[in-house]
Amino acid sequence: MKVLFYHSGSIPVKKYGGTERIVYWLMKELVKRGHEILLLGDPKSSVEKIGARLIPISHEDWRQQIPSDVDIVHLFEPTKLEIKQPHLLTVEGNGQIGEIFPKNTVFVSRKHAENHGSDAVVYNGMDLSEYPFKVRRWQAWDSFIFLAKASWKVKNLRHCIDVCRSSGKNLYIAGGRAFSFSPRIHSMGMLDQKQKNDLLMKVDALLFPVRWHEPFGIAIVEAMAMGLPVIGSSYGSLPELITKETGMICKDYAEFSDAVSKERNVFDAGRIRKYVEDKFSSSVMADNYLAYYKKVTNGETINKTNPQWKLPDPPQTLLHF
Repeated sequence: MKVLFYHSGSIPVKKYGGTERIVYWLMKELVKRGHEILLLGDPKSSVEKIGARLIPISHEDWRQQIPSDVDIVHLFEPTKLEIKQPHLLTVEGNGQIGEIFPKNTVFVSRKHAENHGSDAVVYNGMDLSEYPFKVRRWQAWDSFIFLAKASWKVKNLRHCIDVCRSSGKNLYIAGGRAFSFSPRIHSMGMLDQKQKNDLLMKVDALLFPVRWHEPFGIAIVEAMAMGLPVIGSSYGSLPELITKETGMICKDYAEFSDAVSKERNVFDAGRIRKYVEDKFSSSVMADNYLAYYKKVTNGETINKTNPQWKLPDPPQTLLHF
């Protein structure tokens, strides 16, 4: 199958960039399976090393650059342009009120799809070779990581800082910086893959108390891939991704504080890694997308009606925690 991906960001990303990672991992997996993969994207992208071919965007109307013989176009950004070739859109974020998506749209968790009036889902999958796993033998529970865009209030860095300061635990902030007088709060800024992996190997759990309807949360499976449990809120995809064997769901700040304040780690790192291998690998993701590609190229539509945000409040509204 000849698949053209469209995404305007530079791929692969060197530091922050969740969607770009997913696009890269999916392309890499499809190439391994013998498919012809093209990226219509940023001229700074570098995908030849994984066997894909780059078509640098050079026209305002990038549709003119789509080869006539592609079987399907896979979009990772919504567009108002009409595309004549069979195509599919993956939505990684939340739509805005009034934003209407094409019928051939896929979402990244069941709750994400439900919030947009759809049941079409493909979980994000990882190239696990980028996350080398070593069995953890210690039971420490005193160092945590915040792995998200620190400046984005819905990610709730403030409560992570508060709970670590009050419980005397260490917090490492990856994805930005925050000022604190506490010697236990460590701002690491934006990290590359090796720096991030090194930090994930040193901490005991990921804190992810989001205050919005999280579509997926790539940081969750990144942490789990390294054997880390995740302590999160009950919003969006989190109850789907975090099981009792892989972390804790907290309905409010009091439960979150209790979870962080525990004295020891009771989770099995190897079991957490196996969970990711079984459910969130790039191989599983590719299987699911190939099924949708087949459906679309056969002339079927993925959704009966056009998906759109179904909740009454804008997606950025801060939820109670």
